[in-house]
Amino acid sequence: MTDRISALIRGTIFVRDLDRATAFYRALGLTETYYEGVLEDASASGIIGYAEPLPLAVRIVKRPGPNYGMIGLFKMDDGLHPETVPLATGPARVGEVALVFYVGSMADAMAAARANGATYAPEPGIFVMAHRQQAEVCIRDCDGVLLNLVETDPAQQERTRPELDYS
Repeated sequence: MTDRISALIRGTIFVRDLDRATAFYRALGLTETYYEGVLEDASASGIIGYAEPLPLAVRIVKRPGPNYGMIGLFKMDDGLHPETVPLATGPARVGEVALVFYVGSMADAMAAARANGATYAPEPGIFVMAHRQQAEVCIRDCDGVLLNLVETDPAQQERTRPELDYS
């Protein structure tokens, strides 16, 4: 069954300001643009549940390398979309999703996030598990989307199972 589904390819965020959101994610290391354009065909808005065509300005950002773990930033025309979700603030809420990123330097990642519009950015803490501990924090991007930053070597994303060290 595992050959019937890929790794998570992309998360999509419907943003308030495409350039501001792009700057935020670029500051965290998603420096490449996979795709950029305006989706005007009715199929694009139909897939997300709208009967009438809505132009969607799109920028998909990614890290250098393979095309997975990307973030799609979609901006609906302000005059055409029916509802804007209130900006989330503060800690995690039941039912929301957090985007998880490994960061080599928590201090650098936090400085970049704060300088580029993080709407909630408390101080990191040490997350303790039986087999390891590391600095972690949950922050919110410029649209209130929850991110979990984990201070660990980003190369760990290529591991196929946890590194268990009970020493």
